[in-house]
Amino acid sequence: MTYPPQHAYPASRTPGGRCPVAPSLYGPEPDGNALPAFYEELRREYGPVAPVTVAPGVSAWLVIGHREVLHLTREEADFSHDPRRWSLLREGRVLPESPIMPLVGWRPALLYADGQQHRRMRAAVSEAIARIDGHELRRSVCATAEELIASFAARGEADLVAHYAQKLPSQVIIRLLGLDERTGQQLIWAITGTVAANADSVNASRRMGGILSELVAEKRAHPGDDLTSTLLGHPARLTDEEVLHNLAVMFLAGNHTTVNWISATLRVLLSDPAFRSSLAGGHLTVDDALDLVLWRHPPTQHFPARYATRDLVLGGRPIRAGDMLLLGLAGANQDPAILPPDGAPVVGNRSHLAFGAGPHACPAQDPARLITRTAVDTLHHRLPDLRLSVPESQLTWLRSPWSKGLESLPVRFGPRR
Repeated sequence: MTYPPQHAYPASRTPGGRCPVAPSLYGPEPDGNALPAFYEELRREYGPVAPVTVAPGVSAWLVIGHREVLHLTREEADFSHDPRRWSLLREGRVLPESPIMPLVGWRPALLYADGQQHRRMRAAVSEAIARIDGHELRRSVCATAEELIASFAARGEADLVAHYAQKLPSQVIIRLLGLDERTGQQLIWAITGTVAANADSVNASRRMGGILSELVAEKRAHPGDDLTSTLLGHPARLTDEEVLHNLAVMFLAGNHTTVNWISATLRVLLSDPAFRSSLAGGHLTVDDALDLVLWRHPPTQHFPARYATRDLVLGGRPIRAGDMLLLGLAGANQDPAILPPDGAPVVGNRSHLAFGAGPHACPAQDPARLITRTAVDTLHHRLPDLRLSVPESQLTWLRSPWSKGLESLPVRFGPRR
């Protein structure tokens, strides 16, 4: 199944290396503020599937059409998750030390598997997540949020990314995995370096693997009431290596996504008076607010990756076997074909693609929502007079090709004891 060519769009090639110039997803530009205009320009120039570069000399297709992203996520026969199919990698044109390899390189985990192998690992991961006690999780998030707020409340100022959003989900997740606090902090540093897509990402990925390997060995010998032990004891009989790499995927995707979701929601609350007023006046529930943020500012804008299994046409673009395609989640959410024509906000609608779609949709949406909702609600009630301490235009952004999340969110408020 392919879409018919749309001849209004140029048929030039980039991911195969035959076109020397393509818009870049790495580096400081575009930042989070410029992304909507960036997607609009891509759509005008290329349509729903655009050539981009994700690292120097490494090109791919960015899929920003809502319909095309659904096709990409649902048709496993046409688009594989296995990066060993990637033509640039097979041809030796992406080096093992490339900063993007820790995230796109093959692992024996559900994110990189198709068909039966994916279903086997996903069943284990989904059932392990389903066993998390929601009431206990909320209590843990509340307690962690209170501790973090207390650590900076007396100062009257804070960076809500560094002092709150980055710390809260990771501290909760390391407890779920069964890690002690010291080792958990080391894992957080390694995870942060892995997703940064910089010169140290390969070493950070190795450090992450070493920590998780020791955790799996410990829980194999002494199982407990935690995610790691649940995965090891699941009837799917995952190997230790599979458990290790599925834990890595869960932490990489779950922690980073939740940090950005919390940060983006707090930013909108601080910078959009209408949004804040609607929430305070009861016109929006907290969940409505969270979904509006997922529509406008999804935590991961460009999710890697799918690899074409054969030559085909998608969104009017000629895709060749082995091409890399990225899920342009933020761009697809802005597709004019699915938004209200009057530009009204999308309320009460969860057909956004912030968590992907199809058989590989994020299995941890519910705990991520609970953590984010509790984090935002607790901070909002404890420090209701929060205000940005710099103009919104001066906020700084991460440079990852996958996510243009906030690097910092400096605020002031009345000091509390």
